[in-house]
Amino acid sequence: MKTREIVIRRWFDMWLQKKDLGISEMFSDNAVYIESWGPEYHGSAKIKLWFDEWNTRGTVLQWDIKQFFHKENQTMVEWYFKNQMNDGKVEAFDGVSLIEWTSDDKILFLKEFGCNINNYDPYQNGSVPQFNGETSPWF
Repeated sequence: MKTREIVIRRWFDMWLQKKDLGISEMFSDNAVYIESWGPEYHGSAKIKLWFDEWNTRGTVLQWDIKQFFHKENQTMVEWYFKNQMNDGKVEAFDGVSLIEWTSDDKILFLKEFGCNINNYDPYQNGSVPQFNGETSPWF
């Protein structure tokens, strides 16, 4: 479990540093990575292409790990993420990654789930819900 947490922390650090610190060593050749808003990447080479290209368009400002859950060959990690794109747009949200590991502790499958951080009680003024109308761009 400790090795797996080190791999995940290195993955997050790579984004913060905008530097490949071993994508091909941490992802299996046939890995699948699914972002919370839909894009899906197959293989460590495609994951590296996405990482390198994305970092020309934006910067990860913060990616904090809140907690890990481990069970057999799977790990879930809860996190907070914030980025800024080159056009100035800032996004921030909470998330969870579901990770499946190979027998030699490489990432075989990673799927992200995002959650809006702008939480509110739609029933604070009575029994008829009042929604704020905000839409989440990653769902």
